[in-house]
Order: sequence, then structure tokens, then C-alpha cells
Amino acid sequence: MAERARLVLASSSPSRLSVLRSAGVEPEVLVPGVDEDAATAELHARVPSPTPAQVVCHLAQAKSRAVLDQYGDRVDGARTVVVAADSMLLLDGELQGKPLTAERTVERWKRQRGAAATLVTGHAVTWRGQTVTGSSETVVHFAEASDRDIEAYAATGEPLQCAGAFTLEALGGWFIDRIEGDPSSVIGLSLPLLRRTFAGFGLQVSDFWNR
Repeated sequence: MAERARLVLASSSPSRLSVLRSAGVEPEVLVPGVDEDAATAELHARVPSPTPAQVVCHLAQAKSRAVLDQYGDRVDGARTVVVAADSMLLLDGELQGKPLTAERTVERWKRQRGAAATLVTGHAVTWRGQTVTGSSETVVHFAEASDRDIEAYAATGEPLQCAGAFTLEALGGWFIDRIEGDPSSVIGLSLPLLRRTFAGFGLQVSDFWNR
């Protein structure tokens, strides 16, 4: 029987890991050391007005490259797929990243409550030296959360490291009225996009399932 393909997740995100685990994949997790501000500045130097999709795909590709550079001895290029991703929220025409502090989380939520915004998730998938990038966009409709709930949510620390200052699958789910698009992409990785990308490499998703 042929040796099963391996998947390396180039991310420290527990949400992205949970998407893969729920889909039957136990990846090896390798955390890339990427200065996202520097990577974004490098893109803007080359592309004066990048689209949201270009920004998140560029960051995802930087993470994939960093893992291959930092952990090359642990990545068997002949049978290992490296998956990296980055998400940002497009709110009122501006890309929003991680709020990082409770104060900024409260400010963000007071802007986005009752509004609709687009979560843009970029992916970079590398197989045998070839990297394919792609993005997924999902419209998120935020609830009219009260000031008290917003402050309590920020105080939990959950949204501080999340693009858009929310999670769909945990406490933040209380404050999401609905989404239009791919739910797995909102959590962190688009399974449909990954499936199509794997197929382009001649791989099936079942090649990665735990068996």
C-alpha cells in the first residue's frame, strides 16, 4: 500500500488545527516566525494598492515559505503538503487584523455590531516545490451586542488573537447572527478551497485522513 500523504499546518492557530482535526486530519504543526507587518510592508512596496485577497494570500505565502526555510529538515517534500493561511476582516473598506488588546476589541465591536463585514482568508498550499495560493470570502452579520456583553467578551481574552475580533465556534458565536459563505473559512481554513487545491495536485482529501 502506498505511503499516506502528510500535512503540515504552518500556523499556531488552535482554530485552524480544530478545522483539520474535525475533518479527519491530524497534521504536524510547525509555527512560522513571520513579521506580518514587515511582510505587509514588503507587499505594499511592490503593489501600491493590493486587494484584500492579495494581502492575505501574501501573508499566507510568507508563512509557508518561513516554515520551509525554518524546518526544511522536517518536511519531506516528496510526500508532505504544507498549508498556511491568514485571515483579515474587511470592515467599512478597511482591513482589520487581530485586535491584540481588550480595549481595541471593545472599540472594534462597537464599530461592527449590527453591521455586515467580509472575512477574507488567504491560503498557500505547497506540494513538491510548487505553491498555489487562493482566497475565500465570507460575509459575517454581527449581532447588536450590548456594551456589557462586548466588554465581557473582550475580558475573556478569546477574541484578542482573532482576525475580526471574534470566533464563530466558541463564545463569539453568541454574537454572530448569520454568515453567507463557507463556515470553515470563518473558523480559519476553507475546506472546499483546500479540497480543490489538493485535486489540482492530483491528491484526494482522503489521502490525509487518519486511518
